Amino acid sequence: MASRFYALTCVLVSGLLGMVWQPELTFVAAQTIKAQSTAAISLDKLVGEYEVIISPQALAEAAKDEGVRSVTGRWIIKANGTFEVLLKVISTKNEVQEIRTSGKITIENGKVASQVEIVNGEKPEQTPPKQFYTLSSDGNELQADGQPVKLVRYLSKSSPLRSSQSTTNESKFSQTLSLDKIAGEYEVVLSPQVLADAVKDGVRSVTGKWIIKANGTFEALLKAVSTKNEVQEIRTTGKVTIENGKVAAQVETVKGEKPDKTPPKQFYTLSSDGNELQADGQPVKLVRYLSNSSPLSKSTTKDRKAEVDRLIQLGNQQYSKSQYREAFQAWEQALQIYREIKDRKGEALSINNLGAAYNSLGQYQKSINFYQQALAIFKQVGDRKGEALSINNLGAAYNSLGQYQKAIDSYQQALAIFKQVGDRNSEARSLNNLGLTYNYLGQYQKAIDLYQQSLAIQKQIGDRNGEALSINNLGLAYNNLGEYEKAIDLYQQSLAIRKEIGDRNGEARSLNNLGAAYNNLGEYEKAIDLYQQALAIFKQVGDRNGEARSLNNLGAAYNNLGEYEKAIDLYQQALAIFKQVGDRNGEARSLNNLGAAYNYLGQYQKAIDFYQQSLVIQKQIGDRNGEATSLNNLGLAYNYLGQYQKAIDFYQQSLVIQKQIGDRNGEATSLNNLGAAYNYLGQYQKTIDFYQQSLAITKQIGDRNGEARSLNNLGFAFNKLSQPEISILFYKQAVNRYETIRKDIKKLGKEEQQSYTNTIASGYRALADLLIKQDRVMEALQILDLLKVQELEDYLKNIKGNDRTSQGIRLLEPEKAISSQLLNFSLEQTPELNRKLASQIQQIPKSEINKVPEYLQKIPQGSVLIYPLILSDRLEIILFAPNTLPIHRTVPIKKEDLEELALVMRVYLRDPKNSNIKDYSKQLYDVLIKPIEDDFKQTKATTILYAPDGQLRYIPLAALYDGKQWLVEKYQISNLIAYSLSDFSPKPKTAPNILAGAFGGKKGEIKFGQNGLPATITEVREIAKSLPNSTTLEENAFSRQATETQLKQHNILHLATHAEFNSGSPDNSRIFFGNGDILKLNEITDLSLQNIDLIVLSACQTGVGKLGDGVEILGFGYQVQKAGAKTAIASLWKVDDAGTQALMDAFYQTLPQGNLTIAEALQQSQVKMIRSSQYNHPAFWSAFFIIGNGL
Repeated sequence: MASRFYALTCVLVSGLLGMVWQPELTFVAAQTIKAQSTAAISLDKLVGEYEVIISPQALAEAAKDEGVRSVTGRWIIKANGTFEVLLKVISTKNEVQEIRTSGKITIENGKVASQVEIVNGEKPEQTPPKQFYTLSSDGNELQADGQPVKLVRYLSKSSPLRSSQSTTNESKFSQTLSLDKIAGEYEVVLSPQVLADAVKDGVRSVTGKWIIKANGTFEALLKAVSTKNEVQEIRTTGKVTIENGKVAAQVETVKGEKPDKTPPKQFYTLSSDGNELQADGQPVKLVRYLSNSSPLSKSTTKDRKAEVDRLIQLGNQQYSKSQYREAFQAWEQALQIYREIKDRKGEALSINNLGAAYNSLGQYQKSINFYQQALAIFKQVGDRKGEALSINNLGAAYNSLGQYQKAIDSYQQALAIFKQVGDRNSEARSLNNLGLTYNYLGQYQKAIDLYQQSLAIQKQIGDRNGEALSINNLGLAYNNLGEYEKAIDLYQQSLAIRKEIGDRNGEARSLNNLGAAYNNLGEYEKAIDLYQQALAIFKQVGDRNGEARSLNNLGAAYNNLGEYEKAIDLYQQALAIFKQVGDRNGEARSLNNLGAAYNYLGQYQKAIDFYQQSLVIQKQIGDRNGEATSLNNLGLAYNYLGQYQKAIDFYQQSLVIQKQIGDRNGEATSLNNLGAAYNYLGQYQKTIDFYQQSLAITKQIGDRNGEARSLNNLGFAFNKLSQPEISILFYKQAVNRYETIRKDIKKLGKEEQQSYTNTIASGYRALADLLIKQDRVMEALQILDLLKVQELEDYLKNIKGNDRTSQGIRLLEPEKAISSQLLNFSLEQTPELNRKLASQIQQIPKSEINKVPEYLQKIPQGSVLIYPLILSDRLEIILFAPNTLPIHRTVPIKKEDLEELALVMRVYLRDPKNSNIKDYSKQLYDVLIKPIEDDFKQTKATTILYAPDGQLRYIPLAALYDGKQWLVEKYQISNLIAYSLSDFSPKPKTAPNILAGAFGGKKGEIKFGQNGLPATITEVREIAKSLPNSTTLEENAFSRQATETQLKQHNILHLATHAEFNSGSPDNSRIFFGNGDILKLNEITDLSLQNIDLIVLSACQTGVGKLGDGVEILGFGYQVQKAGAKTAIASLWKVDDAGTQALMDAFYQTLPQGNLTIAEALQQSQVKMIRSSQYNHPAFWSAFFIIGNGL
């Protein structure tokens, strides 16, 4: 029960959230102001006794979630630098719990730091992080940084224990009570218990304000917000009198009308300092605002300064919680006081902060106006530091408007002044902000250099908060570069610092950014978990804006998972909050996200409606960058609707803005989209012109993904124009860019993946098609191999290339010579260039064009590579054997006919009662093998290395029938992921040492809803009998941890358990353990399989849900290989228990014999079953296939 409040009051734990993609723009104003109030802190000023006050919202949440009725507490700070705390928590069942803590108090960087050492008389197991507090200007309050907790000094400060004299003082004060002394403005404060009870009735928060006038009247406004965010306001007026030393209030009107019954008078007792009115017999008190709005208030200048300091601090606290309107009001009151007392510097600071509030509300032009007013005053009073502050914040506003050059100019001016005045902290902040602007411009390396400069200064001056900020922003830059692992490391460093210093808001931002990095890696569930942690912290600290940003990010993650309806619900929640807090920019972002979700659903008109709403707001607030984005998205939606001219109009509007604001990356995207639209209209000259312009920009700014995209699109355009040689050249250059990028693990973002994944894969296929038509077969083979890698990339999102793949495909000498001429040409020139290029290529000897790359020369003797390529109108089959030139054979069969044949055959293969299987198997044999049958014989190969394409991956090659024999009776067969990713170097033969796990059924069946596999227990026990060195794990003992612990002691891992692989998402492909654990496809690489020669999945299923393109099979093989295993055997469908048992018995009995390879052992086991009477149907033996090095 009390765990939450132990965290809140001793402030050991907490959390807050930030925005995923949005870097942190820092307003230096708040820090400058805070420095004024904390400059003269010393331990002797802190000594005393304090009341612990927890925010009503935190108490309300505790009442709702944990059954807590009330929390009270007392702090004692002693002159020797120690403190004691007593916290008392009462539950709704009237259970009482007391928590006592003690520790040390220090002063650090103008903050009060507390370190807990003892909890309930004992040292905690882990030393809690320090909690930092900001001291109010009057020295009577300590506000915990990032926590809904403050410590309020008891009225008597002369003793560590509260003095009994206070009652006497109150009595004396009440004797001279008068209306002019109580005239003023008061905040209505309800007791925590009342708020806790209200939550049960659906009330989230209650706030109120009283104004008592010197003429003896009062006005009151009470505002209640329900848990459904419904707002109710109650206004009352009446009379105030002094009766028997008490303040008596008589309500006369409610909501402008007289009530039916006159309410009884309410009496209040005035505190000794005249600032609080406690309602007699009621859990309500009225606390005087520091700025007395009554015209009869007679404050001294000193009092007014104290009031303004409190207002500034109040505004800062509200601003940190995204309560921008409330912060604006507090700062506006402060501004009036500064003007009254003629404090020009304070006036400028308040105006500056009003600009910050408008900036956060998305009203950027208004914020600029305020910053410029503040700047003029700072210049008049000669305050160079304030001048730099306003210039810096002008930069932030220009950045929000997408006016990046203006932002850079402002930051550089501010930076120069901060250096002159020696303000190292602000110097670091300006460097950080400069970095953010270059980050927006896509100049990531420049941004990184600036962040590192900022970080170096922050380390020198010990600014841990700033250090966390710079490290976080470095993470953002590396995230944008696609170096997600590096970004994750930096975000984790930033998170650790923020936890250490108790910065809950920053902690949440780091969690959010970690979520973004995992989102980019395709680890959506991990991203969702991090976003939810961030969301919880934002809710704890009452940061509604941060809460909305987290909901937006969660929506984006579910959008990436294809759960569009869930994404839409989250976007709508975010939108509602942004509207409530008045964040117009956030509102526009949410509307844009809603448009994107409906776009993915194919509801283009609905998407257009949301994009247009977003656009209206962005125009109103002057967000030029957002305006360009919405215009571009509108163009995409109309493009999908086939309204290409309308799409072009929107793209051109977007392009104009991007040129104006200097967004080169966005400019390249719009040019590319214009090219695509004109391509659909058949206007190829314009298509090529726009693609060329896009290509030129991407080269200039170093955007390699964009450059590859433009090259790919140019290849497509020239293929349409029947200029194959030029088309091949552009496609080859695109492939080489993609492969270079892959080696560095730099990937497209999710939205780009959605737009370009199909384009990339289709580009590889189009290039292979063109090369085959030109009889350039070896180049086509290389492209088909790289296509497998690209398909893996599209599925797993984590494919790192190697030295083989990064080489891409070489340009022939004539291609190299002519490529420079293709950077700037007109369409009229290209037919001649194409003829010239074709002529030069024809003069190159065929042996040179089909030169075998070094890594392909290492193909094992006696083996032959088979690479089919499914095209819309035919099937191409490439065959390659050692010491020969590759050949290709063309089979005239349409893609849909081939896929229908494969689908029917898969159905018949799985049914042992089907007697027609040989007929269909013979048909597929005639399509896939017969065209290369004679070529096979000439190679004298005994082993087929097979890299199937598309739905052919669901059909075991072993089960093709030539009319007399199954193919496995003639050849050993190993499936490849991609030859360029495979290692076929000879492996030393070792005796089998098996670790075998069996699912069984009981616990796993309950957890997964899967049927039990009782026969797997027999299966693993029979393996153990055959091979005495085996270890078995059964049922509950078969856990992920137990399996991982024993991997190093074995060289074969046999998993007799449910495993299912789905082409949709790697998150839906998984292996089940007997105790209820799950291993997802993406997690296989977490296993240490370096000692494993073979991993066997004996009850595996592929194509779960619906058949895709079989990429999940590639994915499984790749992940196993990446984890260190050499070979895998899996089943394409679940074979019945007896058939599985028969095959596994035969395999493990055969494997140790002689010097057999895995491929030979599997072949002999399958042939043995073919020749048996009971299991000769391919349903029993053909499902099992090798992927990897079975030689």
